Formats: sequence, C-alpha cells, structure tokens
Amino acid sequence: MFYVTALLWDLQQNKPQPVKQTRAPCENTDDFVGASSPGDIVIGGLFAVHSEMLRPEEYPIKPVIQNCAGFEIQIFLQTLAMIHAIETINNSTLLSGVTLGYEIYDTCAEVTKAMASALRFLSKFNSSEDVVEFRCNYSDYIPRIKAVVGASYSEVSMAVSRLLALQLIPQVSPASSAEILSDKIRFPSFFRTIPSDFHQTRAMTHLICESGWNWIGVIATDDDNGRFALESFGVQAMANNVCIAFKEMLPAYLSDNTFHAKVDRAIEKIVKETRVNVIVVFMRQFHVLKLFKKATERNVNKIWIASDNWAAAVKISTIPNIRQLGTIVGFGFKSGDISTFQDFLRKLHEKRTDNNKFLQEYIMLLSVCAHLEYHDFQMCIANQSQDDLLQNVENNHLIWRDDFLNANIEPGFIRNTILAVYAIAHAIKGQCKDRNCKDPSAFTPWELLEELKKVTVIDDGKEIKFDPNGDMRTSYDVLLWKEIDGHMEITTMAEYDPEKGDFIFEDEEKKKEFLDLKKVQSTCSQHCRPGQMKKVTESPHTCCYECVHCPENHYSNQTDMDYCYRCNNKTYWAPINSTTCYRKTIHFLAWSDWFAIFLLLLSAFGVVLILSISVIFTKNLNTPVVKASGGLTVCYIILFSHFLIFLSTVFFIDEPTEFKCKTRQALFGVSFALCISCILIKSLKILLAFSFDPKLQNFLKCLYKPVPTVVTCTGIQVIICTFWLIFRTPFVKQNFSIPRAIILECNEGSIVAFGIMLGYIAALAFICFIFAFKGRKLPENYNEAKFITFGMLIYFIAWIVFIPVYATTFGKYLPAVEIIVVLISNYGILCCTFLPKCYIIIYKQETNTKSAFLKMISTYSSKSAGSVAVSQISLDSKSSSSRATVSDSCKPEKNSVNGNCHFQVPGQRLIKGKVLPKNTARTMARKRLSSI
Repeated sequence: MFYVTALLWDLQQNKPQPVKQTRAPCENTDDFVGASSPGDIVIGGLFAVHSEMLRPEEYPIKPVIQNCAGFEIQIFLQTLAMIHAIETINNSTLLSGVTLGYEIYDTCAEVTKAMASALRFLSKFNSSEDVVEFRCNYSDYIPRIKAVVGASYSEVSMAVSRLLALQLIPQVSPASSAEILSDKIRFPSFFRTIPSDFHQTRAMTHLICESGWNWIGVIATDDDNGRFALESFGVQAMANNVCIAFKEMLPAYLSDNTFHAKVDRAIEKIVKETRVNVIVVFMRQFHVLKLFKKATERNVNKIWIASDNWAAAVKISTIPNIRQLGTIVGFGFKSGDISTFQDFLRKLHEKRTDNNKFLQEYIMLLSVCAHLEYHDFQMCIANQSQDDLLQNVENNHLIWRDDFLNANIEPGFIRNTILAVYAIAHAIKGQCKDRNCKDPSAFTPWELLEELKKVTVIDDGKEIKFDPNGDMRTSYDVLLWKEIDGHMEITTMAEYDPEKGDFIFEDEEKKKEFLDLKKVQSTCSQHCRPGQMKKVTESPHTCCYECVHCPENHYSNQTDMDYCYRCNNKTYWAPINSTTCYRKTIHFLAWSDWFAIFLLLLSAFGVVLILSISVIFTKNLNTPVVKASGGLTVCYIILFSHFLIFLSTVFFIDEPTEFKCKTRQALFGVSFALCISCILIKSLKILLAFSFDPKLQNFLKCLYKPVPTVVTCTGIQVIICTFWLIFRTPFVKQNFSIPRAIILECNEGSIVAFGIMLGYIAALAFICFIFAFKGRKLPENYNEAKFITFGMLIYFIAWIVFIPVYATTFGKYLPAVEIIVVLISNYGILCCTFLPKCYIIIYKQETNTKSAFLKMISTYSSKSAGSVAVSQISLDSKSSSSRATVSDSCKPEKNSVNGNCHFQVPGQRLIKGKVLPKNTARTMARKRLSSI
C-alpha cells in the first residue's frame, strides 16, 4: 500500500487543487501516453480505457486532444493484461535477455484520438520531436515501436490499420471482430486473436434457428463495427430463413445529441412489435447500459442475444432489476486459464503508479467513489471524468477493493490480449535468432510482420496460429445470464465450434438450458404443421405467411415448408393435407373378384356343356341327326373351337402379363374363325343338298371344298394375328386415369389390327348368315340353317353392342366387357348349333330314325319338285305372246299305259310328259339324304 498511499498524499498535499477550472487536456506528447515502460523492443498498445472524449465548449473548435470520461474497468483490465504478459515474458527465457517495453495509449473510443496515437507510433525511433518522416520507401525505416496491440473497437482498428499499413507495422487486436478486417488487401498488417464476425453472426443465426425463431429485431451502433456486423448477420439470417422485423441504429458516440431520443425510439419499436421476442444487440457496453436502463423502465421482457462486445460484461449484469429484462444469452470469446493474471491483480496495490496514468486514475476513482455500494460504485467510476477526479480528490482516503477488479474480469478479452502479446513475442524471437536485438535497428516492422504470419502459440496445451486472413479461429463460449442466489451470474452454457458449426455441451443440464430457449416463441406467423405449406402474404417478409393445406397429390413432412412436394403421380397419391405419399393400389380383374368368379363359372359351364354335347353325339354317332350335322369329325372340330373360345376367357382374368396379352386375342380370334369356317361349310352343304336351282347347285358345287375352305378361312385369321403379334404386339400397360389406383391392362398394340381381326370374323359370320338364311325353309325336323341364322344374329348383336360399350368403359372391368361379349356370342352359336339336335336326340328319338327322315325329306322333296314345275310353267307362260291354256286336268290318252299327260301351250307344239311314278319322291329323298 506504500505506493498507493504516497500517490494520494501527493495528490492531496503537493499539487494545487484545480477547483472550478478545467485542466489542460494535453501539455506535451509524453502526457499523452497512458502507461509506459522502457525496453529493448517497444510494443504499442491502443485501448479504449474511456468510453468517450469530452467535447470542447468553446467556439471555434480547435484541433486539441481533449480529456476523456467514462472509465471502462473491463478495458482497463486489458491494459493490465498486456502489462502482465510483457512482464511475464521479460521474466522468462523466451527472448533470451531481450526486454520488451510498452507504450499504451487511450483511444477514448474515438478514431481521431487513436490516429493521433498511431502517428506517434510512426515517429522515428529516438527522435526527440516525435517526427514522422515522409519517405517513398520505408523498408529501412525504424519507427518508435515494432508492433501494436489493439485497438478495442473495429471502427478504430480500421482507421489505425490503414495508417500503420504505410510502414507495415504489425497490429494484433484482441477485440476487433469486423469481418472486413480479414481483407488482407485493405488491411495487410492487421491480425487478431479472435474469429471474425462472420463466425459470430453464423453462430447467432444457428442459435436462432435451433430455437425455432424467425422473427427478430436487431439493434446496432451506427459505426463501421455495427454496420458490418449487421450486414454479416443479415446475410446469414437470409440464408437461414430468419427475418429481421426491424433494425435500429444508435449513435456511436454518447455525446451525440440525438442519442437518448433514438434509444427511446428503439424501445418504442421493441414494445410495439409484440411478436418479436428476440433482440440481437451489436453494441458497445456503455450503449447497452443506456438501452437497458430505458428497457427496465418500460418493463420490456425479451430474449436478448449479446454480441462478443458485452456478452460477458459484469457491469451490465449488475444493473438493478436486470432479471426483469428477460433472458440474456450471448457469445463470448473462449476463456482460458488466467490464474496468473488474477494473482497479478491481487498484488496490483504494490505496484508503482508513476508510469501508469490509468492505474493512477483508478486509484483516484476508488477514493472518490469509496462510500458507494457495488453497483453504484461501478456507475460512479464509469461516470467520472478526468477533470472531475482532480476536483474531487481532496478529503478522500483510499479504500482498496481487492475483489472489485477480479469480479469485473471478462476472461475472453484477457486471454486474447495475453495471446496477442505472446504472438508478437514469438515473432520477435524468430527475428532475434541471428541478430542482436538489443539494437532497436536489428529488424524492421515489416520483417516482423512476415515472421508473425508463421507464428504458432501454445494455449492450454493447444497450438494456435493465424490463418491466411490473419485471424485465430478460436471457439466461442455460449453464455447464459441466470439468477443465482439473488445475483445475476454469467455462466457458460455451451461451446460453439466455428469450424464444425456445432454446439458442444458439457452435460445434459447445460443442454436442457439450451433447449429451454425454444419455449419462447418469436415468429411472425404460427408454424405450419406437416401437411401444410407457407403461403406468403402481402408482407415484404417471407416469415409472414399463412398456412394452407397441401393440395391433392402433394405432401409436406416438416414444419414451415415453403412448398409441398409433389407425389410421383404415376405410382403414388396423397389426399389433401397429407404428410406423406401413399402407393397407389394396383387394380386388375383378379381371380377373387366376384364378377370374375361369375364369368369363370359361365365359362366352366360352357366347357361342361361342350363335354356333354360331345358325349351325346358320340353315343349317337350313327343316328341321322349326328350324320346330318356333318359327321362326328366336323362336330368335334366345332366343339373344340368353342372350347378354345371358352378357354381364352381365362387369359382375360388376373394380373396381365405379356404372354396373356398376346395369347388371349390371338386364341379367341383363330378359334372363332375356325368355328365360323366349319359352320360356313355346313351351311354350304345343306344349301347344296336341298337346292333345286341348277345354276345355284353348280355354283355351290364349285365352292364346296370343305378342307381347303376351312384351312384357308382359318389361315387368313392366323396370318392377321401373326402380323399383329410381330409388328404391333399387345403389351401390359399401366393406366393412371383413376387418381388413387393403377389399373393394369393389356394395350392391344394396334386398334386397327384388333379391328381387322374382329372384322374378318364378322365377314365370315355374315357370309355364313347369308347361306344359312337361304336355307331357312328346310324340313321342319332338319331346319339347322334357321338356327345357324339365329346364332349369327346373336353374334352380330353382341359385337355391335360391344363396340360402344368397350370404347366408353375403363377400369379393371374393361376385360370383363369383352369376356361377356365372347361368352354371349359363343353361347349363342353353340346353343343354336347343337342344342336343337341334342333335344331331338334325347326327347324326339322317334324322329331320329332313318324312316322318319326319309318320310320328312320325301314330303319336302315332293313339295319342292311341284313348286319347281309350277314355277317353270309360270315362267314359260309369261314369255308367250298370249295367255297359256291348259286342260283342267291331265287326262291320259286312250292307248297310254303309262299314263302320259300332254300339256299344250298356245303358240307351241304339244308337249308330252310323263306322270311321275309313285316311288320317284322316295328315290329323290334317298338321294338328298345321301348327299347330306
């Protein structure tokens, strides 16, 4: 305490007391230095120990360096950290006998004062007048200092770095985080022991996204640091769909007359925007103090996201009623082991103060504010100007507060300041390997700059070095302010790794604290649930939207989807407001379908009917009815074709395959062509047997070639189907016309070929119908042509109805339509062809005898012969010039034994004829029967 007591005595007794007069700001350049110590190599320091520079009241304003106000304990501690690091290095073997000195200047958070300090750094070494020489080449120029630690704020660092770049003097900042300072073209000699704001703003955005917030406010200082931070954050926010509801810029300097009005406006904006519950603050500590005092008066309760400038600020955390403001979470620079610095602070009262004006001022502040409690004491220190101290120092005695400085330590800044000094020291060591660094001209600053780029510093057992941008990419501490035992404590909640972009938690309790942040909602609109999508409203912000349901065949499976995904409409579907797509049901006429079962039963019954007819015909092989049907061979062929037609229906049922699609139409078409061809031959044979027209008989005899005709007619259909299967073969097709189903069906490949096949069968059926129609007046018990005519009519009606029904039907029952038509036409022809004969065979056995048939045909032949004679006479009479006359009766001549009749036609010679014998009809009947 000796040096501190002596200082107070000197201040109280020996110096005049400047009551009610303003102390001269600066009498000479040495007064301008805040703290200094000699050494072989001198390092400069720039720290904003005061928060503002006093403005002169006189007019006009003169270019005079003014005194400052607002003593910043935290930055004062950074100056002590620099001094501690230099003293530690000097007491170690790191530089092998070379001592480091320092000159630390107060920038007062002002660019102008910082540049004045930088000018002195640029002055020539050992120049008594602090002359800065103007040169074209500074390669061999030896300035006053070799490197600079600082400045505290990015705006000041930008200005100073441009000035120091003239001589490429290395500048290492422990606090300036503006992203632009990574640009080595504009700031070639700037380094920092912290990451750039790019990583900080990305970490903030990551925190915001993890917590489910997207509607936030931002408050920043209207200076380079605030603007660049806001710009960087805006880019990160936009990339992560976070919207900034409002941006408020506060004046950078407290002396600005509009400062308080803009703070009030910012508070009004915060209160007005009720949906904004998260505020990001890029400001200096003294700005945050003013803002929070106003916020507590208005009972504002939000989540405040703190930038690295104030995230660990003890003097803000001790504001009365700070807990009323809500939750404060921020990003501070990674802390390290600073126990040696804490020991340094405990012995600080033993230090001499004659070379450290900052320490002198702190001691005077302790004296002036000694009577106040902790927070008021802190406010008292911050609000005293240098002039006030000189006026109020009288009658005060020192009360040294050992715990005060330790309580106000912000570990991240202290660690970064010590790292900056050690980085410079390691670079000096590299330069001093082969040089006598006792001589200040042993190396130049630009040579030290090149060495600094290669430096590696050991911190907590880890190697740290500068990246190509001059940044040390250390991690961040995620700090949470929480009340413990009635006091606000700044605790570490997590660690953020800028390289990986991840939050790292020590334990589950810390992770729970992080997750609890999600309980606070800060969104412009409610979150859209899965199954919904965002519909942007008239607001310019994308975060303000309405939630609408996903339309049909669309889905969303996450919250707050900008759009709904479209399902693959061919294979999937989705209802309205769906969270997933569902696979479409595959439909086809399955075996288990009741309608398919019904059709199969009909086909099976048809097969049974065919077998029954075959049995009946086989047992009655030698009966006239079977013989008159063309014989057993023809009947078997027709029945076999009917069987194949019934069999073809099986290929229309169950899941379609390539084989089924190709087989079913070809089998049906060839079978039907064979059936109709055989029936056509039967029709020709019957017509030939019972026709009495000679010309027609001659034509039918030429046409009636059974085997060639059947082979030709069926072969043509085989050729048609073969060409169809080769060139436009049917294939399996997926029909997507039904929204929620896939219909598997056979595509016929060529509708034209399908039509030609059906048309050819229709042509055969039509020819058969004509021949059968000609023979419709056959004997009563043998009128097969009439039934063939009925069968062909049924066929025509079925297929005529089929065409429009088939064209307008879709779905799995489309094959059933064709099956029905095939069954109707097949049953019609089968029944009309064989059932009447089976009826005669079973129930009319007396008519199924040879004598009955001969009698029936004899009667028919007699009638037919008479009608032919009469028809001939009628034709002859019509051709005569006068009406023909005949006798009322045919009278036999007297001498005629045979009973010859004489017919006389007028204008013609007498025609003699013979009366037909009685057995003539029977003989003709036999011939007709044998021809059949």
